[in-house]
Amino acid sequence: MRGGTAHNRVLMALAAVGFAMCGWLPVNAGPANDTMVVAIEGEIPTLDHLYTTARDTITLAELTDDGLFYVDPETLAYVPAAAESYVQVDDTTIDVTIRTGVRFHDGSPLTADDVVYTFSWVLDPDTKTNRGRVIGAWLDRVERTGPMQVRFHLKHPYPLAIRDMAFSVQLRKKGAYHPHGKADPNAQAQMLNGIGPYKVVDFQPGKRVTLERFDGYYADSPKGRPAIRHIVFRTIPDLSTQQAELISGNVDWMYNVPADIASNLGATGYATHLTGPTLRVNFIPLDAAGYTGADNPLTKLDVRRAMIHAINRRDIVKYLIQGDAEVIDSACHPLQFGCEQNVRKYPYDPAEARRLLVGAGYPNGFEVELWAYRERQAAEAVAADLAKVGIRVRLRFVTLTTLNQARKNHRVPAFFASWESGSTADTATIAEVHWSLKSDRNLSKDAVVARQMEAAARTIDAEERKRLYSAALKRIADQAYWIPLYTYSQNYLVSNTLAFPVTKDGLPRLFRAHWRANAVKASN
Repeated sequence: MRGGTAHNRVLMALAAVGFAMCGWLPVNAGPANDTMVVAIEGEIPTLDHLYTTARDTITLAELTDDGLFYVDPETLAYVPAAAESYVQVDDTTIDVTIRTGVRFHDGSPLTADDVVYTFSWVLDPDTKTNRGRVIGAWLDRVERTGPMQVRFHLKHPYPLAIRDMAFSVQLRKKGAYHPHGKADPNAQAQMLNGIGPYKVVDFQPGKRVTLERFDGYYADSPKGRPAIRHIVFRTIPDLSTQQAELISGNVDWMYNVPADIASNLGATGYATHLTGPTLRVNFIPLDAAGYTGADNPLTKLDVRRAMIHAINRRDIVKYLIQGDAEVIDSACHPLQFGCEQNVRKYPYDPAEARRLLVGAGYPNGFEVELWAYRERQAAEAVAADLAKVGIRVRLRFVTLTTLNQARKNHRVPAFFASWESGSTADTATIAEVHWSLKSDRNLSKDAVVARQMEAAARTIDAEERKRLYSAALKRIADQAYWIPLYTYSQNYLVSNTLAFPVTKDGLPRLFRAHWRANAVKASN
């Protein structure tokens, strides 16, 4: 079928036009040059993950950086990386032994002094690292107890301490932010000295980052030794141009591709479509607390329950989200520790929704604003389903900045929300939405839920945490504080020469990619 259909001819034309117009020279992608070219939409402004939360930079940091611990992509458990081992001495003390043989890209060995320096820098509020407040909320200080040993002193029991060490703090050489004796937060922005499996050999801000496999990478790393020698990140803002470059052979890998586009292009044979789950969930918080008015219909329990029954979530997942996405019933991701699934469920039932609305005093329905900043098609589908039972939705599709400001001013009765847990298979991450009564994402202001969620975040007893999460999540579902919608699916398009293992958490780990055996033979 290839080459003969009108659809394929359009794709070939797209490739030719896109390549002519894109303005970039080819980077010699593919197995012949042992170079994987990655297309990203956004610019990478800094190489230093300690100073950005941008998704593309997180993907880059998985290659250039390591922390003391690592998230195993198969089990989502935290395993030692630059650390050799650790001991939970008591509820607020953790001893860590550093692995020998770990080297920075400049060749110097990692020691306890480097670990203390890194965490001290992150804890200092004047350095303004992106996770400083998060780390400072639970960590008091770190001390050197030996050449390769450090002790972490916590402010209070915190069950996600190892998670934060794994995901939030990439290790830096002592003095890295003091290149000339004075503190410089930008010192690692363009010349990164990490300990990851790849080192940066060229950085053109806003255009590309070129990496080379680090031959001095420690042999015992849970990441293993990468198979591909070079990886190049290219900023290509236009999705159509990314596709054209992939078809032309100038790009090997792209992600965040809309499901329909990924499926259609994969079906042509010009690229391989891969899909996998993520730890992101979508939901709609409802103003049960009455911030937008005491007479707000959403303050009534039967109205909130009716809204969930009215939405055909399964069809939205099947026809719009697609891939590995699944309908959720609980206010968390099913893969996460503590995500209680035995909660009150609301099957699609428009008749039951109408009955509940009549009982709540709204036989003719009512009008409500639904704010959204992403997933327009899904938001429109939700609005259409609600309209069928008499709830007339005024959809306010705005920028995230506008939505944040409106939430801050308590002008939002319901909003289309999304939460990414950052490779953390633990309900604690999304629990932050519920336990802070000051959060503008918390529209229920339920003190019982807040107390249970916060208590779970302050104990390291796993069974007690499960019990607390279970009670809170059951209450959230019973009171219909949220409209739980679905998990997300991540769509990738890769060249037919590339094998890329898809992970459970949606975080791309490009060091696991390798060339297909037949592609390597063909290039020789």
